[in-house]
Formats: sequence, structure tokens, C-alpha cells
Amino acid sequence: MTHAMLKGSNVPLQATTVRAVLRWTPGQGVPDVDASALLLGPDDRVRSDEDFVFYNQPRHPSGQVWRLGKKRVAEGLTDTIQTDLSGVEPSVGRILLVASADGVAFDRVTSLRILLYDAAAADAEPLAHFDVKPETGQETALICGELYRRGDVWKFRALGEGYSNGLKGLATDFGISVDESEGADDPVSAPRPEAVQPAPAPSRSAPEQPTPPQPAPAHSASAPPVVGPEQPTAVQPLPGASRPLPPEQPTAVPAQPAYGYPQQPAAAQPSYGYPPAAAGRPGYGYPQAPATAGVTGAQSGYGYPQPVTGAPDPDFRLPPQGPQFIGR
Repeated sequence: MTHAMLKGSNVPLQATTVRAVLRWTPGQGVPDVDASALLLGPDDRVRSDEDFVFYNQPRHPSGQVWRLGKKRVAEGLTDTIQTDLSGVEPSVGRILLVASADGVAFDRVTSLRILLYDAAAADAEPLAHFDVKPETGQETALICGELYRRGDVWKFRALGEGYSNGLKGLATDFGISVDESEGADDPVSAPRPEAVQPAPAPSRSAPEQPTPPQPAPAHSASAPPVVGPEQPTAVQPLPGASRPLPPEQPTAVPAQPAYGYPQQPAAAQPSYGYPPAAAGRPGYGYPQAPATAGVTGAQSGYGYPQPVTGAPDPDFRLPPQGPQFIGR
């Protein structure tokens, strides 16, 4: 169970090794925060300068109090002090848990919280937490809480007491010797290590630009390509194609008679396959009719009566001729 602490409240601790975690939210203009611890004797002062555990002196000579350093978590940044309460010297009655902002006022630090964990229980819930809020906003160092001894029991108390003269002024109030003329030899005045800066937000990579198409290589002016006329392709005859038909012969047109003139007798057509019969030959096997004197022409068929041929008309005259036949 986690105890939500109020200023001045306390809670007993069952754990023998505790981890005090300072956590805050980084951002633009937010100062870096450092965690430190002061081990106080019976007179509520340090026994020597070695009782001051901070960034330039991260471990107490007894080995029971040490600084783990800064760490980045999902909620922000942390700086941690771990203490083995079972091994702390009997002359130490209080251990102050301090936050400093390197000379910058705490009104610019957002969501400052101290959380107390049992170091022996991995990934356990915090035993207690306290939201630290400065009283005036001008504090540059804060006593967030303290571990103190009551008989054989250790307890944690939420404090939130501030100092406007920074970590050096706070350390001086509890007996740390600070020689202004020997700032280089003073552990508090020595330069502090570089603070952990929040990781920059990942920048979006610019979209890849398409590669412009390369122009086609130009032909050399000295040797331009020669383009000749297109050659006709010979058409090969298809195999097995039939030959063309012979041209159609014109049909003979029979001669037309000349009008106004006597017609020419038609030539006798031969009987195909047989020789033409000679004129005046008798039909074999039949009696022949006697020939008429002065009459020539085709003989009658045998066995049939012969036609009677009349004599020419002595009064026959040609019809009058047209003007084209009159002599001029």
C-alpha cells in the first residue's frame, strides 16, 4: 500500500534498504534537479564534510548511503539516493533528502515528487510519495523529507522546507565548511557533472524525392543514323494455291440480216459424229420418187409425199429502193 504523504506527516518503515527517488517533468525552461543527502549526528549537524553525499561526492565513506544518479522514465526524469538503514552508524540520527536546482528557483520545476521504495522488492509499488511544493517559489534548494530514527525503528517524514541561497547555503546551515576563497577546493563549489537532457523528439524524415528520369543520350552529330527507304517485302505464294482461271472468251454473236436485201441461205450444219449426206442420194431401202425436170434442191424424205414447188412469178418486182441507192 502506498501512503500519500502531506507536509509534516510521517510513516514507519519496515524495509531495511530504501530508495528515495526525486521525479520531475522536464521541459522548455525547466531547470535540472539534483538529489543529495546529509547525514546528521546527535546535534543535528554533520560530523564532517564526508557526511554530505551529492553529485561531486556520490558515496558516503561507510558505504551505507550512495547516489544512484539520474534516469529517464515514462513520467519524466529521476535522481535517486539509496540507503541501507540497517548499516547506518548509530551516531547518525537523521538523513536529510535534499533537492537543488543549480541556482534556479523551484517555481519553474513542474510536478516535483519524492517517492520511497523498498529496494529489496523489484518493481514494487512505492511505500510512500509526497508532492513537494515550494512555499514562496524563490527557493533554489528544498529539504523534501527525512529518514529519522525512533528507537530501533526508522521513519520517513515529509517536510518541503526551502532555501533561497541554494545548496551551498543549505549545506552551510548544517555544518558543511564552505571557503569562499577556495572555491576550487570546495566540493560544493566544484563544477557539477553535465545534466541528463531529455531525448529530442524523433524528427520525421523528409519524404524520399523521386529520381528524375535520365535524358536519352543524344546521337553524335558527326555520325547521324542513316535511315533508308523502306524496302518492299516480297509476297511468297502460298503452297498448294490454285492457278488463276483463263480469261473468259467472248461469245460469238450471229450476224444480223441486212434489212431490205434477200437473206443468205443458212449453211447446212453437219450432224455431229456423222458425215453429211450427199445431195440427190436416195434413201436406202425406200422407193425413190421421180425427179421433176428443172427442179433442183433438196430431195424429199423417203416414204413421204414430196412438196410441190411452183414456178417463179414472172410479174415479181423488187420494191422501190430508198434515196441512198439512187444514182446521182
